[in-house]
Amino acid sequence: MRSIDDLDVHGKRVLVRVDFNVPLGADGDAAAGGVPLVSDDTRIAAALATIEELRAGGARLVLVSHLGRPEGKRTAELSLAPVADRLRELTGAKVTLAPSVVGDEVTALAEELRDGDILVLENVRFEPGETSNDPELAKELAALADLYVDDAFGVAHRAHASNEGITHLLPSAAGRLLEREVKTLTGILEHPEHPLVAIVGGAKVADKIAVIERFLAVADVVMIGGAMCFPFLCAQGHTVGTSLCGDEDVEHARSALLRASDSHTPQPGRARLLVPNDLVIGKRLAADAEHRVLDGVEVPEGWMGLDIGPKTVERYASVIASAGTVFWNGPMGAFELEPFAAGTRAVAEAVASAPGLTVVGGGDSAAALAQFGLEHAVDHLSTGGGATLELVEGATLPGVQALEGAGVVS
Repeated sequence: MRSIDDLDVHGKRVLVRVDFNVPLGADGDAAAGGVPLVSDDTRIAAALATIEELRAGGARLVLVSHLGRPEGKRTAELSLAPVADRLRELTGAKVTLAPSVVGDEVTALAEELRDGDILVLENVRFEPGETSNDPELAKELAALADLYVDDAFGVAHRAHASNEGITHLLPSAAGRLLEREVKTLTGILEHPEHPLVAIVGGAKVADKIAVIERFLAVADVVMIGGAMCFPFLCAQGHTVGTSLCGDEDVEHARSALLRASDSHTPQPGRARLLVPNDLVIGKRLAADAEHRVLDGVEVPEGWMGLDIGPKTVERYASVIASAGTVFWNGPMGAFELEPFAAGTRAVAEAVASAPGLTVVGGGDSAAALAQFGLEHAVDHLSTGGGATLELVEGATLPGVQALEGAGVVS
């Protein structure tokens, strides 16, 4: 990919696609008119390296981001005003929020920018042409700047006007965050330090079967947790009670088990696949539900599996401790509820203390690390959700491909 190093930004207006899709809270009672505030600025902080490097180089920044899913309609609760306020606090720069995404007023504000100033466009998804990759919207966005930098890895798997269409109209490059995400994630697949251990959790096997199959081909060990372990257990002939377990997921699990190695010695192209050997089960998914540790994996009727058990934790932690590279995506159980959080907490702690390179996918895994205060204890915490999974699967990401020579060059 082309990078910032390939652009001369001094005195230029640079349109930067960032991912400021952050959670919002309220200062006081929202119903009583509390002011919306950014409740987690992780994604804003992640973009600061690119923003500050461009400002130091004399760039005049026009930032474009989405927030939520307004579906082409302007809604006050999805305005980027709280984001602009937080960015102003973090940078100390002159930060102006544009009244809209494009238009005469926005153009005038962009033309008034001085070196180091920042103009934040309103939520780009207020424009219906964003998600449809409308060439006209791309043209209006391109008219605001001289150069384009994409630092929004979280939407790199989408071909939208602000991250794909615009690359055909301006000299374009990857920001530091997007560059680091792609290099790290492709690096663990193409030239990892072995043993490479993948920990895959979450709800449905169907959602991550491509990820599991990719790691079965390149990793040494793949460990399964979360609700998706039950289709694997079912495929092995175990009873799963009322645990989440669909027929399609069982078929995917059966296929993965056939692809996996049944040997403890490394076999090229065939990783060992580990599933839980004990569980924490409950009568229902609730913090106050009756629950107990199950010594084994035969879930009784009327019970559901909601976390991996202590023996599984010990086994998984031992494998993680000897890994040269670790990739983790997806919780081991219903970690939001304290009775079922121990498995995810223990795996998070094992990953955080692992001696090798540790890479954690976004989404629930990132939320779990934050919940346990370990978000800064891993080597790479991805800002992507779907983009992370698709890149690991081996899919072509439109937002990345657009920076690999398909766009305008400077």
